[in-house]
Amino acid sequence: MQTNDDSPELEDELYEHFRFDVPKGQLLLRIDKFLMNLIPNATRNKIQQAATNGDIYVNDVAVKSNYKVKPLDVVRILLAHPPFENRVDPENIPLDIVYEDAALLLINKPPGLVVHPGHGNYTGTLVNALAYHFENLPMNSSERPGLVHRIDKDTSGLLVIAKTEAAMTHLAKQFEAKTSEREYIAIVWGNVKEDEGTIEGNIARHVKDRMQMAVFADPEIGKPAVTHYKVLERFGYVTMVSCILETGRTHQIRVHMKHIGHPLFNDARYGGDLILKGTTFTKYKQFIDNCFKILPRQALHAKTLGFVHPTTGEMMRFDTELPDDMKELIEKWRGYSKSNAAGEEEE
Repeated sequence: MQTNDDSPELEDELYEHFRFDVPKGQLLLRIDKFLMNLIPNATRNKIQQAATNGDIYVNDVAVKSNYKVKPLDVVRILLAHPPFENRVDPENIPLDIVYEDAALLLINKPPGLVVHPGHGNYTGTLVNALAYHFENLPMNSSERPGLVHRIDKDTSGLLVIAKTEAAMTHLAKQFEAKTSEREYIAIVWGNVKEDEGTIEGNIARHVKDRMQMAVFADPEIGKPAVTHYKVLERFGYVTMVSCILETGRTHQIRVHMKHIGHPLFNDARYGGDLILKGTTFTKYKQFIDNCFKILPRQALHAKTLGFVHPTTGEMMRFDTELPDDMKELIEKWRGYSKSNAAGEEEE
């Protein structure tokens, strides 16, 4: 292996945090600029500092920030510690276990609990809690112990956790084959026109905001996604709907409902934390502000989960009550809707 005087040889104890295979058509470009476009939330200063520290390697040789990447280069960032998202420290975080046997368990996840470690959330996750309460959970394809599927940090509701390798394989195949049953309850902006319907559209990363997903008409972009919805209750300016997932893409319900013009209530990432429907009266604005305080997250709950038990072959279905914040929000909208209807009748 070739080395320069000031470029130390690649050490065995270094851990790969990022790897990029430069495509054939790549034009010559400084490596700090190249990496800035590829690493989430990276700044040029941080990348330059990493190069100064000798953490950026091209073809197994440490390079400086002015190195110009060429076609077919292999760029890696190597650090002395493993990626934080791959490290799981056991933490004594209480779990709301709905059901448990030798093969699996069902957890009712509270809002605000991140499912697994990742960028910006390396501790305090569900996986940290699982590592504390259970030993030797099987790894999924992403090296996450026990996780068969996941839900967003601010979404509440049911998750199934595999306790054995056989259960992990069996359950993962059901989710992949779309035979598992998943129903979510959401409160969305606007009066949904149809009583029920199906939303279809490939989902992929938003081209401008990489923290968002988006629906694409081009079948070559993203992954197919299908959501079936049904109106449960109308409150005038917002609607409560049941959403049944046929597929399980990142942010699927949030993206699909926004796509048809009904973002989830108080979903900050997709614009639902603004007043999207209603009046311009100060009293109404205060009402919405109070609603946002009652439910300081997107109004989404994973209510029902069904699957075939990996050991017994029995079809199992689990159901949870709505969490208190969503119950309170619904009652508040019911009251507002009734008072508005009464006012219109008097007029």
